[in-house]
Amino acid sequence: MTDNADYTPPAVWTWDKESGGKFASINRPIAGPTHDKELPVGKHPLQLYSLATPNGVKVTVMLEELLAAGHSGAEYDAWLIQIGEGDQFSSGFVEVNPNSKIPALNDRSGPEPIRVFESGAILIYLAEKFGAFLPTSPAARAECLSWLQWQMGSAPFLGGGFGHFYAYAPVKYEYPINRYAMEVKRQLDVLDRRLADNEFVAGPEYTIADMAIWPWYGALAKGLLYDAGEFLQVQDYKNVQRWTEAVYARPAVKRGRMVNRVMGEPSSQLHERHDASDFDTKTQDKIAPAAK
Repeated sequence: MTDNADYTPPAVWTWDKESGGKFASINRPIAGPTHDKELPVGKHPLQLYSLATPNGVKVTVMLEELLAAGHSGAEYDAWLIQIGEGDQFSSGFVEVNPNSKIPALNDRSGPEPIRVFESGAILIYLAEKFGAFLPTSPAARAECLSWLQWQMGSAPFLGGGFGHFYAYAPVKYEYPINRYAMEVKRQLDVLDRRLADNEFVAGPEYTIADMAIWPWYGALAKGLLYDAGEFLQVQDYKNVQRWTEAVYARPAVKRGRMVNRVMGEPSSQLHERHDASDFDTKTQDKIAPAAK
């Protein structure tokens, strides 16, 4: 990697293993497993392999919302995938998601397991499986799915673009930070204008669109993402702020945020979730003292 602002790309790119900053050890230009390891399987129909990044939180929130709505078939085991340690490159994980990204889901409720990967695909799969949080009328369904895909297309600018260059890149450069900050603020304005006339993103009902967008833009609005709240002046987006607090107040959202979390207050971390009672008995503030 060069720090030269006048860098000229070579004719042929080669892999510099020292590049990538904080995530250099897990970034590589090839796919496939790096080691053999089978994934664990628990007792529930749904097996989730994840980490409480924004993309992971989307799915745990959805599962907790389904359970809160009375869908007992949505019981799940949530297994921790430590992406910083390369768990996503195990042979077992690659079988579930050949893209080696969390979250990944195995539905074992039928005669043969069904794998689902990519967070948006998982949300749609679960919504259709349980008939929940996805409108059925053509117009409302199209609106919901459009906003879901808006998030899926926008997040790389927020995470891989702004988040990387602002928070994680080994060298800070004005141009990429300004470029992506401009785009993130434009996205916040898109969302703020939408929420000016709608209680939730897709309309009057809470849907998978909210579950997809909130872990990214809600966290950003609360100043929790990349410590960038002041830099982006997130408090100016009043409608996003109102929506953020409304979604955060939902008990299922609070539980979903805890699952597979390995950072923050120990009481907010439930590394693995295998039963509803785990929220009361197996958070890190309860496990860690016992382990000493």
